[in-house]
Formats: sequence, C-alpha cells, structure tokens
Amino acid sequence: MAIKTGKVRFGSKEAIRAAKLGKAKLIIIAENAPKEIKDDIVYYSKLSKIPIYIYKGTSVDLGTICGKPFMVAAVTIYDEGSSRILELVESGEEGA
Repeated sequence: MAIKTGKVRFGSKEAIRAAKLGKAKLIIIAENAPKEIKDDIVYYSKLSKIPIYIYKGTSVDLGTICGKPFMVAAVTIYDEGSSRILELVESGEEGA
C-alpha cells in the first residue's frame, strides 16, 4: 500500500543517501543485501534515528512484492501514504 499511495524510492544508493540526510521515515532492507551495503544503511540510519526493517526474504522477493520486475535490495519510505507500515514495524509484526 505504501508503494501505491505513499512516496517511496528503490535501491541501496537511495537508501544510503536518505539515511545520511535523515530524510526517510523507514528503510526496508532485503535479508540477502550485500553486507557492506546493509552495514552502511544501518550505520547511517542509526545516526539519523531512522527505523530499519530487515525483510525476511531475498531482493527478488522484495522486488516482487513491490510490483517491480527487478531485484530491490532496499526500499526507502518517505511517506507511508494510507498504509500502516510504520505501525506494523513499530509493533514488530512480520510481513511489514
């Protein structure tokens, strides 16, 4: 739902940029994202106090659920739109 009604961007470079600038509300990272990319996103997100959600699936799976025909290592959410994704992540529910 956040993909359709909110403002999101795809890709690890965008996630790192957003984390450095502290502009995102949430960053979702595929479980199989390269370690150095995951480490950078987590590091800058902690500095900026941006919540991180590690998606329990591959970048192919994350791309598919986002409606993209390509792998997505990270999704940066700037505006959740009408979705409840921020609530789900805060409550610790799976499948956010």
